[in-house]
Amino acid sequence: MQQTTKIIQKRYEGFLQTNCLWKDNKVYELNPFIIEIISSKINIEIDEKLRLGKYIERFISYQLQQEHNISIICENIQIQREKVTLGELDCILLKDKNPIHLEIVYKFYLYDNLVGVTEIEHFVGPNRKDSLTEKLIKLKEKQLPLLYSAECLAYLRSINLNVNTIEQQVCFKAQLFIPVSQKNIVLKELNQDCIIGYYINKKELELFKDSKFFIPNKKDWLIIPHKNIDWINYHQFKEKSSEFLVREFSPLCWIKNPKGEIKKYFLVWW
Repeated sequence: MQQTTKIIQKRYEGFLQTNCLWKDNKVYELNPFIIEIISSKINIEIDEKLRLGKYIERFISYQLQQEHNISIICENIQIQREKVTLGELDCILLKDKNPIHLEIVYKFYLYDNLVGVTEIEHFVGPNRKDSLTEKLIKLKEKQLPLLYSAECLAYLRSINLNVNTIEQQVCFKAQLFIPVSQKNIVLKELNQDCIIGYYINKKELELFKDSKFFIPNKKDWLIIPHKNIDWINYHQFKEKSSEFLVREFSPLCWIKNPKGEIKKYFLVWW
């Protein structure tokens, strides 16, 4: 099933407005890949059945193709050993004629100071099944080292690339959410601009009993909130969201307060 151009456009705009998790520094010795926005228009079709990660990769690929100083050499290259997949290279490109191995990440994390002791360790997935720390370790110890495996070296030779000339960078975009009771959190290692919303638990939901609600599907988590949707009231939301919470799934929602201001929130089950 193909999504309409209008929906793809809104998702792409939300993707472009999502900030990189770090910019001028290194996190876990990972170099950030920064790309300027040339155009916010997109003209592609994307299969709705793609999981969100692959969906995002299509956006990145389109964005890279708009850059005059960037050319993509290969994408989504599966590296195998005796028919067993060791991993995948997201992208190898030339930027100003310099080869770069690019890994692409787009994540949603919530700040919980009860988890870990450092700023990075405090960020966990909405359902507490993953964390920023786990993802960074995977990038550093598994995904990036794949480039230097014997199997990958053979592939690089086949496309006339020398591994010693390839720089490794990470395009790590993230939407960060902080507790509604701790709105003054200031980040030191990560990009403060990635904080775009809050999260609440079931008890705190009553603070919003005079508000309107909307629960987007997962790919629409990318979209910048707007007013032109079918809002539901507090009681309808409470009933609908309980279906998520009982499965230990934290839904992302848009909340419009009585003044008409709209923010993104996660309603967490924990």
